[in-house]
Amino acid sequence: MTVTESPATEPLVYDPYAYEIHEDPYPTYRRMRDEAPLYRNEERGFWALSRHGDVMAAFRDSEHFSNAEGVSIDPAASGPHAHRTMSFLAMDPPQHGRMRGLVSRGFTPRRVAAMEDRIRALTVAHLDECLSKGEFDFVADLAGKLPMDVISEMLGVPRADRAMLRTQSDLLIHREEGVTDVPPAGVEAAFALVVYYADLIADRRANPGDDLVSALCAAEIDGDRLTDDEITSFLFLMVVAGNETTTKLLAHAWYWGWRNPDEQAKPFADPTRIPDWVEETLRYDTSSQMLARVTTAELTFYGQTIPKGDRVLLLAGSANRDERAFADPDRYDLDRDRESVGIASFGVGRHFCLGASLARLEAHVVLDELVKRVSTYEIDPARTRRVHSVNVRGFETLPTFVKVR
Repeated sequence: MTVTESPATEPLVYDPYAYEIHEDPYPTYRRMRDEAPLYRNEERGFWALSRHGDVMAAFRDSEHFSNAEGVSIDPAASGPHAHRTMSFLAMDPPQHGRMRGLVSRGFTPRRVAAMEDRIRALTVAHLDECLSKGEFDFVADLAGKLPMDVISEMLGVPRADRAMLRTQSDLLIHREEGVTDVPPAGVEAAFALVVYYADLIADRRANPGDDLVSALCAAEIDGDRLTDDEITSFLFLMVVAGNETTTKLLAHAWYWGWRNPDEQAKPFADPTRIPDWVEETLRYDTSSQMLARVTTAELTFYGQTIPKGDRVLLLAGSANRDERAFADPDRYDLDRDRESVGIASFGVGRHFCLGASLARLEAHVVLDELVKRVSTYEIDPARTRRVHSVNVRGFETLPTFVKVR
């Protein structure tokens, strides 16, 4: 599917708070890659890198591109205290290595792989209800529920509390037009989550079980253990980042499959193509569009110098559509070669997303169950609505009609 570009005579403005960017950032990204591969926004006080090679190199260069102030440009969510809600995503070595190493003791590949049967059972339960109606909201009734259920089961969160956690998570990322920081409702949601997590951690320390929170409480490397505050920060990261991004990945796969019927037909005819469906969706319209860094030294790109201590946005969404890396990048193509180049969706290097394998597993299972049960489907484009967020791109509502096999 070809994206229509804006006329080149218009001023080039990239503002991650702008609703028009939330609706479709890709024409602006293309102009940035061509006209200003190092872009400066004076009003917001940031630089941005948009080309695939630059973004991937910056992800790998944690020496010069620091995570210590977090990955958002919201003033309330960035700065020296960002680690309180972003955990090791807002840390540099050696703190990053310590925290990620301890968390990894609880969040192991074995623990993730062992979730497959339960993910499938949860998916089937939600799908049975959705498909019995014939028409449902793909986000509210399926894609928004399953990731929260999976994370909640990993953490040992009771079913009765999951809708509340989902609501608080949504409040944290939502931005009304013109709002350029975490709104009061988001601040209140953060406080509510802190209180909830404190109670959850206290309970697991007193009554350990077979859940991830208990594993985090017990995690140890040479006598070093996680504090309650450190576990709380990781739970923030899990519930917000892990939940929201997987919800958006699922809805984007469903939506772009529908918009590209020739591509949609491939996994429906051959379910072994579902991994290609997932990976092309991650490339074509990734949930995490940009991640912020802070420079630790003066850096020069394209004849311009970024001062030490300035904020730089790494535009993963743009990197994945760079024609320098991918042929015909605005075409949704399950057959394309992605591995030889690499997509930017989960980052690379030290900060590669710890939850990537879980997100992929959830997407594979959900799409596999849909392909088994649905012969055709339609989406009502007039009633779709996108989320308005600084970092995350995706659908808030996605009305869909299905024909069951």
